[in-house]
Amino acid sequence: MSTSAPAFEAPTAAHKPWYRVLYVQVLIAIVLGALLGWLDPTLAKNDWVKAMGDGFVSLIKMVIAPIIFCTVVSGIAHINEAKKVGRVGLKALVYFEIVSTFALVLGLIVANLLQPGAGFSGKPDAAAVAGFAKQAGEMKSVDFVLHIIPDSVVGAFARGDILQVLLFSILFGFSLMALGERGHTVRSMIDDMAHAMFGVIAIVVRAAPIGAFGAMAYTIGRYGPQALGNLAGLIATFYLTALLFVVIVLGLIARMAGFSIFKFISYIKDELLIVLGTSSSESALPQMMEKLERLGCSKSVVGLVVPTGYSFNLDGTNIYMTLATLFIAQALNVPLTFGEQMTILLVAMLTSKGASGITGAGFITLAATLAAVRPELLPGMAIVLGIDKFMSECRALTNLTGNGVACVVVAWWEGELDRDKLEKGLNRVVDPTDIETAVTTG
Repeated sequence: MSTSAPAFEAPTAAHKPWYRVLYVQVLIAIVLGALLGWLDPTLAKNDWVKAMGDGFVSLIKMVIAPIIFCTVVSGIAHINEAKKVGRVGLKALVYFEIVSTFALVLGLIVANLLQPGAGFSGKPDAAAVAGFAKQAGEMKSVDFVLHIIPDSVVGAFARGDILQVLLFSILFGFSLMALGERGHTVRSMIDDMAHAMFGVIAIVVRAAPIGAFGAMAYTIGRYGPQALGNLAGLIATFYLTALLFVVIVLGLIARMAGFSIFKFISYIKDELLIVLGTSSSESALPQMMEKLERLGCSKSVVGLVVPTGYSFNLDGTNIYMTLATLFIAQALNVPLTFGEQMTILLVAMLTSKGASGITGAGFITLAATLAAVRPELLPGMAIVLGIDKFMSECRALTNLTGNGVACVVVAWWEGELDRDKLEKGLNRVVDPTDIETAVTTG
């Protein structure tokens, strides 16, 4: 996106009526949706109410593939040297692996200290997780690598497979970069397409309150408010662990990069609330990329780091996998030795990388981890099946925050972080909710 000065002259949030601020609208919608699900579960479970949430997520997903394509291709094509792309990608992968390891280790530590599954009574239904366990058994490293290569470019875009689109975008970007001046016309067209796609997002995002209302109403209506009390220890432990990870681990990383994690969370609160309402981190991907560019991260870094992070930097999923594994072992009274827990750590580092684009990814990768380490724990997955929906929201929130921090850190590491824009954005000198201003003036 253009970095010309007019794009950063949006009116401040103080000049916008509170009822027009997106995060306020989404927050109100979440509360109203929860009330509807509690007071009238029958109405809340209506297909039309469910369709509000599903429809909004679908609207966002329909433009994710073209936005990733335009952003990645444009970012690479405008780089003068190919080695820079490889350097940024390598730095991103090193960062992802280090931070993911911290997330996995933190989950193990908290689970061992708090013992959330100790004293659990009840017999799990093994049949309830048969489908997930079957999918987990089919998840092999070779299949995952081959899946990155699309059968056809059109098919990759039609399915919205992020990794496949990312692979083609990188190849196309390198090809366009090699053309030099001859590729100027195509580069300009792709840049204009990116502006148009973000314009579509600026329109679609106005429906976020409707999507959040429908998704929250259906969730509470379907599972009931009492579901929040079932296995409350595991839910509370998971949320506490995710909070510790964001505040301590990401907080220290952010401080090293020269910014405050709390100011960053405030900057992306719109996207976090959209994720909270829809339980999908993908629903905030396009706006997140736009905001990170306006925060001072270069287009090339945003285009490479954020889409890649959605497959390789799943901090929330990593915490969930180690914490839930130990919870199930404790609930079924199956002691795990230190060596077995280290094996869980290593296996989870691999299985978590294959979660992209799979429905119920966190649950399926948990099954893959259990199957590889202690298959007798697989029936215990039925224990957490009923509350997985409530933990999926925290997974998505943590994943989104982690990917945002990763992008800023890699941009800083690469020397492509505009400190002036970073300070203005985090200190609320400009209004980060005003997406249209950046689109129309960019």
